Amino acid sequence: MAGKKTGADTAKKGACPHCSGKHKVRDEKEYRDLMNRLKRIEGQVRGVEGMVENDAYCTDILIQVSAITSALNSFNKVLLANHMRTCVADNIREGNDEIIDELVLTLQKLMK
Repeated sequence: MAGKKTGADTAKKGACPHCSGKHKVRDEKEYRDLMNRLKRIEGQVRGVEGMVENDAYCTDILIQVSAITSALNSFNKVLLANHMRTCVADNIREGNDEIIDELVLTLQKLMK
């Protein structure tokens, strides 16, 4: 699992400044899938950057940005499905119904 942060790594360095303080240890397959998607998106963004640097035509750039948006939406769908199958389901099984309110709030933010 080279490059993957473990719970112990996070505990040593402190909480992510962008996170709610909660953490999830992902299995290798989920981690690899999410990272591969992000790397492809990162490559697409670099490609658009190159298009702007090389004075590409506006509509060509817009089409590529649309592809990036679709890729990010797809990433969110996969991550949300994984979250519901694991974090949400586990919390409900443990009697933590507040997770439902958290999920509703997250969905509201995603749908704006």
